[in-house]
Amino acid sequence: MEKDQIFILKDRGIIYISGEDVKEFLQNIVTNDINKVSDTSSCFASLLTPQGKYLFDFIIIRHKQGYFLDCEKNQVDQLIDRLNIYKLNSKIEILNLSNEFEVAVISKKKFLALENAKDIVGNTVKYNGDPVVLDPRSKNLGGRLIANLEKLNLSLKSLGLKSEDPKKYYTLSHKLGIPQINTDKLQDKVFGLECNFEELNGIDFKKGCYVGQENTARMKLKNKLRRKLLPLKSNEKLNVGSDVMFNKVNIGKVLINEPYPFALIKLFDPDFSNFKNKEILADNKKVNIITS
Repeated sequence: MEKDQIFILKDRGIIYISGEDVKEFLQNIVTNDINKVSDTSSCFASLLTPQGKYLFDFIIIRHKQGYFLDCEKNQVDQLIDRLNIYKLNSKIEILNLSNEFEVAVISKKKFLALENAKDIVGNTVKYNGDPVVLDPRSKNLGGRLIANLEKLNLSLKSLGLKSEDPKKYYTLSHKLGIPQINTDKLQDKVFGLECNFEELNGIDFKKGCYVGQENTARMKLKNKLRRKLLPLKSNEKLNVGSDVMFNKVNIGKVLINEPYPFALIKLFDPDFSNFKNKEILADNKKVNIITS
């Protein structure tokens, strides 16, 4: 990611949650500690099933008297429906602002050149009144700017940025093992810990109860993590649900097939230590498992 590039992510949506009970509401349902979120700090979090399985993930950013949830756009309506299930008598308002705000990504170097910016995951500053966040999952993913289209164009010009094809950004995200496209295919099929949420700073094990907390904490405490979501590289199209085979042994399953494939792969197999030099197949097609 070059310093003066910007990637406008048309497939990201923005939900705004505000109201008297908004902090308590989010604290009771998401995997991270909402107390970490302030005008200068944002966090990555997820919403799980009561059994601890993946439903949604998002970046939480403080905005005025409430919070932005930066999430995949094709899941916005479904996420709002789920939030409304937990709303009950909470004094909050949930708005879909995806048609009013854009999400764009700038390089880490450009972010650190902004006033008051710090080299800390989740660090948040304002530019022209809009939040810019050093990605809380990985600093290598750069800074995320949330602004309406008119202000985004002004910021783009004033910062001397050139809009580039977001495929370059998503290719980097895929290489880092961070799925952001077609994540609905993970729903209710993989546990939060299997999605690498601990490594991506998306789970706080000290915050107390949230939806899915009991199973998540048990997996962590008893070291029961046996599978992990990992990116695949293939020159051919794969199919969701295909078995991943190594030495004729089933070691996983393709969960996201395109455009950036991921599979849930078994860990700690004695014969799996040298898999990088072995033939791995899915749909009888050669694949590589990308690991850091």
